[in-house]
Amino acid sequence: MHWILLRGLTREHAHWGDFPSCLREAFPDYQFHTVDLPGTGVHYRENSPSTVTAIREKVSRQVSHIPGPFSILALSMGGMVALDWAQHAPEGQIQNLVLINTSSGFSPPWQRMRPGAWPRVLRLLGRRELFDRERDILRLTSNREIPLSLAKQWYSIQRQRPVSPRNALNQLTAAARYKPGEKRPLPDALVLASRGDRIVHWRCSAALEERWQWTMKLHPDAGHDLPLDDPEWIIQQLRNWLPR
Repeated sequence: MHWILLRGLTREHAHWGDFPSCLREAFPDYQFHTVDLPGTGVHYRENSPSTVTAIREKVSRQVSHIPGPFSILALSMGGMVALDWAQHAPEGQIQNLVLINTSSGFSPPWQRMRPGAWPRVLRLLGRRELFDRERDILRLTSNREIPLSLAKQWYSIQRQRPVSPRNALNQLTAAARYKPGEKRPLPDALVLASRGDRIVHWRCSAALEERWQWTMKLHPDAGHDLPLDDPEWIIQQLRNWLPR
C-alpha cells in the first residue's frame, strides 16, 4: 500500500524529520511518500492557491504517478487537504485516512486558531530574522525542549526553499475559509489530536469524530507538531487501528 504524507501551513517534506523513516521501519510492507503542498518544498517557486480545493487539485496531480489505491496521513492544514481529497476522490481510491491536529469549518474560529496563537502567528509571518523565526515556530508548535541542532536544521530548510510571504498568506487564507462537505468520505478514519496543542484546540478533531463516528485518540501533552513531539505514539495508534 502507498501512503501520501502531507504537512501543514508553510511546512514541507523535510520538516517531517525522521518520522517517515520511523514509519517505514514500523510498516515495512507499505511505501510512504512525502508530498509538498504548492508553494512549499520542491514547489516553493510555485504560487499557492488560496483555497483548499485548488491546493488539493494540484497535489492530486503531483501524485498521479503513484499507483492507487492509497492512504493519506496528514498534519494540520495538510489534514484539510486530505479531507477535501477524500470527499472528492473516486470510490475506493483512498483506503485509509489519518488526520493529525487538523481543523475545519465544523468548528468555531476560536477553536480552529486559539486566541492566544493569533498574535504569535502574525508576528512570525512578519519576522525577517530567519533563524529566530524558525526557532519561534518550533517553540510554538512543539511542547518539547528544542535542540539548537533542530532549529539550525529548520533554518537551513527555509534558506534552501523559502516560502514567500504571499504563499504563506494564501495558505493561511485557504485554511481559514475551509469547510468540508456534509457527506462522510469514509466509514472510518483515525483522528489524532494533542491536548497540549497551543494552536488548534483538540475539540476540532472531536467535532470530526462526533459528526462521522470516526476513531479519535487524544495525546495527553504533545504540542501541535505531534509527529515531532511523539512519533512513537502515532505509530502505536496506527498499529492498533489499521488491522480493523
